[in-house]
Amino acid sequence: MPQTHRDIPGAGGSDTNALRSSEARKNQSGTAMKAFVRMMNEWGMTQNESCAILGDIPIATYKKWASGNVGTLSRDQLERIGLTLGIYKGLSLIFNDEGGRLRWFKNKNHDYAFKGKSPAERMTDGGMNDLYAVREYLNGMRGAH
Repeated sequence: MPQTHRDIPGAGGSDTNALRSSEARKNQSGTAMKAFVRMMNEWGMTQNESCAILGDIPIATYKKWASGNVGTLSRDQLERIGLTLGIYKGLSLIFNDEGGRLRWFKNKNHDYAFKGKSPAERMTDGGMNDLYAVREYLNGMRGAH
């Protein structure tokens, strides 16, 4: 059965404990990376920014994975992709048009969670907490808990 973004931990789907199994991670890695690359392209993120979101992986590794030669991603990498998918979903639920999503995502935000950075910049700070912060902010905007 083909995987969907719901099968990727952090995207509102499966339990992150499933990622302790290398077989489960291997099965999810290709689908997760394909979705991640698609999101990064849609958001106009650079390869450096994409690498930062994935935990500061080397650009050569990102290029290899983006071309479809993924192998098995780590638990951390799959959780980061899952959080990014959750952010993508949150933006889609809040904003009806792509222009609105991109403006919010790329523009400076002076709310406490962003302190003058854009949500995209907060995500590329590289920490897992930064990804969680953006996702939780969006959840709050749409009234989800």
